[in-house]
Amino acid sequence: MLLAIWPPLRGASKLADTSDGRRFISSWVGNAGGRLDRQEQGKKAQAAEDRLYFGRAAPVFACGSFVPHCTLEGRMLSPLATGNYAGLGAAAALGLAAGGCAYAALWPGSKLFGESLAAPSRPRELALTFDDGPNPAWTPRLLDILATHQVRATFFLVGSYAQAEPDLVRRIAAAGHLIGNHSWSHPNLALTAASKVREELTRTSQTLEQIAGVPVRYFRPPFGARRPIVFMLARRLGMVPVLWNAMTTDWSELSADVIAERLAEKVDHLKMRGLAANIVLHDGGHLKVGADRGPSVAAAGQLIAHYKNTNRFVTLEAWG
Repeated sequence: MLLAIWPPLRGASKLADTSDGRRFISSWVGNAGGRLDRQEQGKKAQAAEDRLYFGRAAPVFACGSFVPHCTLEGRMLSPLATGNYAGLGAAAALGLAAGGCAYAALWPGSKLFGESLAAPSRPRELALTFDDGPNPAWTPRLLDILATHQVRATFFLVGSYAQAEPDLVRRIAAAGHLIGNHSWSHPNLALTAASKVREELTRTSQTLEQIAGVPVRYFRPPFGARRPIVFMLARRLGMVPVLWNAMTTDWSELSADVIAERLAEKVDHLKMRGLAANIVLHDGGHLKVGADRGPSVAAAGQLIAHYKNTNRFVTLEAWG
């Protein structure tokens, strides 16, 4: 119902009919009320920090904690009915506000919290992007596959992992791949104080540039989570915010065939719509170093083999 009546969410209505859409809505809207209560004080502190950076609270930021006043008092309503309807109205308002913020902060197609790079109208181009590395267990194998097929990709690296694996970072850069910023510790930046967001991005860029010797011009927020100040700070640091338009649950799927098949379906659908594909896979894991990403790496090889004769693989530099 929320998707049908609120214009910014109408674009997600079809996605709500998919398993990914249902999981998104149930996990972020269904639990939003509890999160909002627990985070009310933190959000007030974030708003204060936003004012330090911008002289005012960042636009739309407060929607997560804003609950519109809704009363239906009138002479035709008894006190009991008034209380019941007011409660229902408040619950509906909370759900609407929470659902809108969840959509704006997490859904990759949403631009309510700022513009980002996803993919242009170039249906024969594919960008392979890899998050949460470098991973000493699987990134080297992935680099071997990319080298075999002479494909360049984009790696969004976690700063703390990069600091621990400088030789692997240098190998990625030396092979001609594009290196991007994926924060220092992989927090949910939609719920992180402005000063901490700046620290996460600044420290990561400085570390990557010192190791690889190349400027870092692209940033992807962990989980795709953002609020207006996140993209503002990224741009102030000279980076283009990046999301995606093709991803599946490769971090939990054990079958490379299933991962590749699901992504191929998305790529083909995007091609029919006249769009390039910005594909997300994971060569690392944010919960621990050395996460098993064998299925993801194998799926990348399958996708390359499937599309190399019909499509052009690019890094994000080709798109802006």
